[in-house]
Amino acid sequence: MRFRKIHGAGNDFILFTNPRLNAQTDWPKEAARLCARRTGVGADGLVVSRFASAPHTVLEVECFNADGSIATMCGNALRCAAWAARCDQGFRTMQLHMAGVLHEATVDTDSVWVTAEVGPIEPRVVQTIINGRPTWFDSVHTGTEHVVAVVDDVDAVNAEVVGRVVRHHRNLTPIGTNVNFVQRLGRQALKIRTYERGVEAETLSCGSGAVAAVVIATMRGLVAKREVTVHNQAGEPLTVRPHDERPDRAAWVGGPVTQTFEGVLA
Repeated sequence: MRFRKIHGAGNDFILFTNPRLNAQTDWPKEAARLCARRTGVGADGLVVSRFASAPHTVLEVECFNADGSIATMCGNALRCAAWAARCDQGFRTMQLHMAGVLHEATVDTDSVWVTAEVGPIEPRVVQTIINGRPTWFDSVHTGTEHVVAVVDDVDAVNAEVVGRVVRHHRNLTPIGTNVNFVQRLGRQALKIRTYERGVEAETLSCGSGAVAAVVIATMRGLVAKREVTVHNQAGEPLTVRPHDERPDRAAWVGGPVTQTFEGVLA
């Protein structure tokens, strides 16, 4: 069983393309086993990408978090699957189907772009103390649950500790949320740190989190509603811009994709 180890702006995955396996393969169990950093391949998630029977430019993509849970949306996983389809089949544009939602994708020379759906905003859903200061988190659904807090300095935040507390906050039960800390760098630039549900740790990048950060920063008047650069912990920024046809309901997120190695599981 061949796989790619691949990352989208630092968010890393084990990617299987059209795997020839028994339909009863326990992918959640495999994800937890293979994503383990010390005893497996190591990754934030496991991605299974298959071409639909028709049309052939549609991919069915499943993403399983490192703990085996299913991700309803993962922008970087979609970007990695699109990149692989470009390498294997030559497609520059395609559609990707994940958890019942159809996403558009475009592969450029230096970037891979996918769409993310944007749901309603719920301001001030959770408050907690960060470095002695009461801090509010706003909520927005970008294909999966996200809360965003705007802070003065993301590097001063203990993202692991605060993220874990907010992720399990009683106001967000029963499924919890992804947790983002965002700092304004300029009129069209943000810096972000994300604690991801399902990984249960801070990740170097999060595509849906970058979209959530831009949506909340736009709502707060920190950035204008056009292309915004989101700097992450990997040092490989993502770019978020409104969808031309559905600017209030969808966004494009784009950035680099890198394959680190290929392997075969015995």
